[in-house]
Amino acid sequence: MEIKANTIAHLANLSRLHIAESQMEQYQQDLQKMVAFIEKLNELDTEGVAPLRDMTASSASFTTASSVLREDSVKGSLALDEALQNAPVSHSPYFIVPKVIKK
Repeated sequence: MEIKANTIAHLANLSRLHIAESQMEQYQQDLQKMVAFIEKLNELDTEGVAPLRDMTASSASFTTASSVLREDSVKGSLALDEALQNAPVSHSPYFIVPKVIKK
């Protein structure tokens, strides 16, 4: 697949990027290299290769999915006074923060 300048311009428009004319050729070459790499991957024989479900090193078999998340368990939490103790400004039961959105 050949990448042309109008393809680069179209992709830039879709991604709302401004690409200068002087950079267009470099982007065209870079994208052409990426497409060539993907096309090279299509040449690999993947017959009989099971789909990869996860990337965990602890999984002995890639054909069985394993959860890497911890078990849900109920644990204690901070009391309101403890949570507000280190706040620079508070008005129980709330933290006071600087206004960041101006209307």
